[in-house]
Amino acid sequence: MTGVNALEKAKLADRDTSADRLILETLLDQYESSRRFSGQHKVERKVQVSVSRLFPQYLDHADYDTFTAVNEAIITLERQDLIIVKRDRARICQSIQLNLDTLALAYRYLDRTPKKDIQSALAELLTRYQGQNDVLDRFCLSQLERIAVNKSVAYFSNDLAEFEQILIAVAALHQVRTEMFTRDFSVRIFKDSKAFDRISSKVVNLLLEYGDFPEKDQVLTSLNLVKNPTYVHFKGAGVLVLRGQRIDLSVLSGDIALSAAVLPDIESIIATGGEVMTVENLTSFHLVTGAGRLLIYLGGFHNQVRRDFIVKVQAQNPQATYYHFGDIDAGGFQILQHLRRQTGIDFRPWKMDLPTLQKYAAYAQPLTDNDRKRLEALLETEFHAEIRYMLEHNIKLEQEAVAPGHSCGKFPDH
Repeated sequence: MTGVNALEKAKLADRDTSADRLILETLLDQYESSRRFSGQHKVERKVQVSVSRLFPQYLDHADYDTFTAVNEAIITLERQDLIIVKRDRARICQSIQLNLDTLALAYRYLDRTPKKDIQSALAELLTRYQGQNDVLDRFCLSQLERIAVNKSVAYFSNDLAEFEQILIAVAALHQVRTEMFTRDFSVRIFKDSKAFDRISSKVVNLLLEYGDFPEKDQVLTSLNLVKNPTYVHFKGAGVLVLRGQRIDLSVLSGDIALSAAVLPDIESIIATGGEVMTVENLTSFHLVTGAGRLLIYLGGFHNQVRRDFIVKVQAQNPQATYYHFGDIDAGGFQILQHLRRQTGIDFRPWKMDLPTLQKYAAYAQPLTDNDRKRLEALLETEFHAEIRYMLEHNIKLEQEAVAPGHSCGKFPDH
C-alpha cells in the first residue's frame, strides 16, 4: 500500500507514535482513497494491510519488543471490534482488515474528522464563494467536480480556516479599485497585517492557474496590490492638461511620471501625432524616440492604474493608431494579447515580426524548455510564423536589441 513504509519509518523514528494509531490511520487512509469510499466500486474489496509490510521488523526474531508492541496494539483494536485480524496456525498476525461496520468508532478512537465531513464542509465553502468573480467560478466548479470523484481539493492543506481565507482573499482582491498596500489590504480583510502574507503564495498560484495572469510576479500588482505606488511614465507627441496646467510633452527632453494618486487630476491628454505606443520594458521606453507618437511605459503585464490611463488616452483619442512594442518571445506575445483583452483596444505589434527577428538574430538568446512550452501553446495565434521560426532556430529576442538608439538597433522609427 502506498505510504506504508514511510509511516513505518516514522513510527520507528518516533516511539511515542503508538502502533494502534498507526494501524488505524493507515487503514482509514486506504479506505478514504478507495473506490468503495467514493461509491465507484464494482467489486466489494476488503480494506486491509499486511502486518509485515506495515511493520517490517514484526517478523524479526531479534526484535521482540516490536513483535510484542504490534501484537498488543492489534489485540487492543480487535477487542473494540475496529479491525478483523487474520492469523496463521502459529497465531502470527498476517493481515489486518478494517471493520467497515464500526467506522464511526474508528474515527472517534483517533479523534479524526471523517473525510466525508471534510468534503461536505469544502463543498459548502466552494458553493458559497462560487459566483463572486470569474476566477472563483472556474476554481470552485473545478474543485466541486474533484470532490464528486473523491479527488483532493487544490490549495487545501487540511485546514478549513486557511482555505476559506484563500477564497476570501481571491474575492476581495477583485474588489480593489485603487492601489492598496499589501499590509493595508491584510488589515482591512483579516484584521491582521501579516495574515495575507501567510497565504499569499497559494492565492497567487490559484489566480495564476484560474485567471488571466500570465506572469506570476505581476499577479498581485495587476489587481492593485502593491508594495510601492505605481507611476505611469509617458513622453513624446502629446499635450497634457493637469488641473488647468497645459504641458506640451514634445518639448521635453525626456519623460514624465505621474503617481496613481495624481492620475485622476488629468483633465485631458491628446496624442498630437495620431499614434500611441505602449512599450514593455523601461530601458526600451527610454531608447525609443517619441517623434510623432505618444509613448507609454507598460511595465510588463499592466495593472489597473496603467490600464485605466491607457483607456483614458484612447477615449480622448479614438482616431489614433495604437501600437505595442515588446519582446519577441512568449511573454511578449502574451502581454500584447492581455493588453488587447483588458483594454478592448486593437493594439498592433511593432517590430515584433519575422523580418525583425531574422534581422537581429545575431543578438538573440537560446530558448529554455519553459520557453518552448509557452511558445508551442501560442502556435495557433497570429504569431505562428514567428513562433515556428523561433522553435526551429532555438531563439528569442529581447526588445532592447531592437530599440532605436541601441547599438544594434539602428533602423528608423517607422
